[in-house]
Amino acid sequence: MAENMLDMGQETNLGKVEIAPEVIEVIAGIAATEIEGVAAMRGNFAAGVVERLGKKNHGKGVKVELTNEGIVVDVYVLMYFGVSIPSVAQSIQDNIRQALLTMTGLDLKEVNVHVVGVTFDTQKTEVDPI
Repeated sequence: MAENMLDMGQETNLGKVEIAPEVIEVIAGIAATEIEGVAAMRGNFAAGVVERLGKKNHGKGVKVELTNEGIVVDVYVLMYFGVSIPSVAQSIQDNIRQALLTMTGLDLKEVNVHVVGVTFDTQKTEVDPI
């Protein structure tokens, strides 16, 4: 499991600090869902079943790749109909980059936003009869 860990390069007399890629996925997932205009993150069937059982999967819709050049984060989102997709995507990239830099000190090589769907607001408003 140590080969999947990201070495922070900080070694003190107490030991080494390493971050699992799953931690980066969770931070990026939360940062993406904070942006107004993001309806949901794309997940797979198993993640959907787990969420219906009550456990929230914050890493859903996020893929982290550790390369020699740096860290690449791919985010798969559904957006609300009517939002500016380029503007929301830019906000997602900025928020993920800032959250990871603040929480881990890691600078990312790329943050790729994949818009996999558009959803409509299904809330119906009741009209008072006249």
